[in-house]
Amino acid sequence: MNPYPVPGYRVPMADTGESGSRTRPLRRALFVDRDGTLNPDLHYLREANRLELFRGVGDALSLARDHGFMVVCVTNQSGIERGFYTRDDVERIHRRLNELLRPHRAQVDAFYYCPHAPERRCECRKPGTLLFRQARDEWNIDLATSAIVGDRDLDVEAGRHLGLFTAVVASPGHEDDPTYDLLETTGVADVNARSFPIAVLRILARG
Repeated sequence: MNPYPVPGYRVPMADTGESGSRTRPLRRALFVDRDGTLNPDLHYLREANRLELFRGVGDALSLARDHGFMVVCVTNQSGIERGFYTRDDVERIHRRLNELLRPHRAQVDAFYYCPHAPERRCECRKPGTLLFRQARDEWNIDLATSAIVGDRDLDVEAGRHLGLFTAVVASPGHEDDPTYDLLETTGVADVNARSFPIAVLRILARG
């Protein structure tokens, strides 16, 4: 059981369909990690103006949305509990991320983040699946037709627990990271890709 509050900051959608859960259509989601997947991992990023996207991320997310995927970002942000930044800082960064995506006709439809340090052993910190299940219930997501893209083994582990199609990407500049090499050689993820756009194309190729 997770005894700590779990914040889920969501970017409003034009039509959430939340008024009647029984009549809501099932959605398929592209779950994405944040740091190291959508943007360079600057280690406890606090200033939103330092945020940059990896090349091709905006166009790849736009393509995913064109194919009927909503985009849900699930991210571990232990810097909140460690005192490196605040919840407001995280939410400013998320607003900035969507500002950078807007010229590409893309957006992250919902953000969920865990503010706890690993020592808490909470259920919302990946590879825990609490935030994914929260997103599933709030947006009526069909996990069987959904996918996850991340850069760490914990992203793949969470996805596998939920029955998601899993893709792992090597962060630019860290292609030789032993963690990625291990994931690639063990074949734990369904897809190993050298970039985020390639991972998305492989997911979309499944139909």
